[in-house]
Amino acid sequence: MRRMTIDPIRAAAAPIAAKPWRALPPALASALLDELPALGDETIAAIRAEIPEYSRPLTGRFGRSVRRGVEDALARFVALVADSPEAERAWPPIYRELGAGEHRDGRSLDSLQAAYRLGARVAWRRLGAAATAAGTDAETLRLLAESIFAYIDELAAESVIGYAQAQSAAAGEREQRRRELAALLLVEPSADPSTLSAAAREAGWTVPRRLAVVALDGHYDATVLGALGDEALPAGEAVIVVDPDGPGRRAALAGALAGRRVAVGPAFPPGGAARSARLARMALELVRAGRLASPAFADEHLAALVLAAGAEPLAELRAALLGPLHELPQAGRERLEKTLAAWLRNAGSAPSAAAELHVHAQTVRYRLARLRELLGDLVDDPARRLDLELALRAPAP
Repeated sequence: MRRMTIDPIRAAAAPIAAKPWRALPPALASALLDELPALGDETIAAIRAEIPEYSRPLTGRFGRSVRRGVEDALARFVALVADSPEAERAWPPIYRELGAGEHRDGRSLDSLQAAYRLGARVAWRRLGAAATAAGTDAETLRLLAESIFAYIDELAAESVIGYAQAQSAAAGEREQRRRELAALLLVEPSADPSTLSAAAREAGWTVPRRLAVVALDGHYDATVLGALGDEALPAGEAVIVVDPDGPGRRAALAGALAGRRVAVGPAFPPGGAARSARLARMALELVRAGRLASPAFADEHLAALVLAAGAEPLAELRAALLGPLHELPQAGRERLEKTLAAWLRNAGSAPSAAAELHVHAQTVRYRLARLRELLGDLVDDPARRLDLELALRAPAP
């Protein structure tokens, strides 16, 4: 018998092109019918003896399914040979249930496929002998053998469909559980650790030591999740990633998120996921505004986030301290502001500020004199230095 493909979707989609039993003489069914009880017992015994996964006693749901599947398959085949219209109707659900059961038990289709192949050999041996004893000619015997194997292929295809359906349902349930877990992580106040652990177990997810939230400009898609790894949890316009500050992880995240407008929140223990999400969203707003490059890691731009959070009072601070500069032409205002910022960064050293600005130190001293003329004692007041630095960081009106 041909070995079925392991790909459930492709195998389930491949139709059985021929139904060779339709060419068998219906009278042959009577010669096969008497073999069914013994053939059923022999098939089940052979499966238990030769397929290790099915060697256990055929009891409970598993045993009933196997026995019912074997008995129904044999009876249906003989009915097809007899040209029974009833037998040509839709397949009973038992064969899909067998495939689904393999998925539920955590096995591949290999064991079930082997059982089908073994069943076909046992059926051909006994039914072929019965047909020969009834005087069946060689051509009909050949057709009977082809019919048995083609019929088993159809049974196997039904089981593959059942396996694929169970696989799809399990994947959908897992995805839903993971979305629910992400929502639980992002609530405030944070969920009780025992509740979180229980939800993680149901989602098949291991609670990490630390995590971070990636804020996306739009909803996540399969490509994003695939790039971030199997442990990433989807959460609408965000994705939760594990171990973000592990060795090489930041570079890996940057590579996975390249080409997208995103921001990554700081790493926190699981109870801090909401904080990470909040900071990631703040950083994403700056990415959208063109003030930060993407992907932006929020913990590298905390000062920018502080300034962005206080945008209105910061604008008032700028107007209050630097208002006189706003009366100047833009080019002149920008030169003076850059000079003042460089002078403050260099602890009041004109030569150091000049080196940073690539101008002569005397030029810096001239500009500082102009700034003192416009801003008064504010320039040299140590208590107002921080205010000045904040005002200079605010966007110009």
